[in-house]
Formats: sequence, structure tokens, C-alpha cells
Amino acid sequence: MGQYIITKTSNDGYRFNLAAGNHEIIGTSQVFKSLQSAKDSCGSVKRFCDAEIEDQTVENYEKKKNPKWEIYLDKAGEFRFRLCASNGENILASEGYTTKAAAKKGIESVRNNADSEIVVKEE
Repeated sequence: MGQYIITKTSNDGYRFNLAAGNHEIIGTSQVFKSLQSAKDSCGSVKRFCDAEIEDQTVENYEKKKNPKWEIYLDKAGEFRFRLCASNGENILASEGYTTKAAAKKGIESVRNNADSEIVVKEE
């Protein structure tokens, strides 16, 4: 099983990475003002991880209701995913992948690791 690793940012905020059991980072959160907000967002990943996938890389894609996963192409032409909460806010975002299949595997990895423990790294 993986871990949600919460760290303090340089501007006194908090961010978490979801790491798989092999310690590879699957996704990264936005910056939160408080530690509790970061912890709450880890809970949101757990709640919403089974949401539908909206594939924005295909023409005339079907828009899904939030919460949802979005797969999209970034400016560099790489595939990325993000998990959006019921209010549309971005909870978790991925690195760039060279193929859509790899991005979909990343979503599956988040789903498989969503019940991981939360670890706060004091630095």
C-alpha cells in the first residue's frame, strides 16, 4: 500500500503527494493553507477515486459531472490526469505521460492506493 505524504511548502502552506507502494509518486495536490485542509483533501481522493473518466483528448468528448477524472493533453503534448472534486476543484494531478494508456494506468494506481495512510513529514 502507498502513502499520502504531506509536506510544508516554502510559503507556509501544505501539499501532499500520493506515493505507490514502490514509493513512486502517482499524483500531487495543490497547496493548502492548513494541514487540516491537506488531510481533508486526502480524504476526498479516497471518496472520489472511483469517479468516471472524462477523456478530453478526443474530439466532441462527453462531459461528465463532478466529481470526475479528466485526462487531457498538456502544452508539451503529454497526457495528464487530474481528479476534480464535486465542486470542480482540482484535488490531485499527475505528471506527464507519453501515452494515454499510461495515464489511465496512473488513475488505476491512484484507485489502488487511495486507502493509504497519511504521513506528515515535519521538515
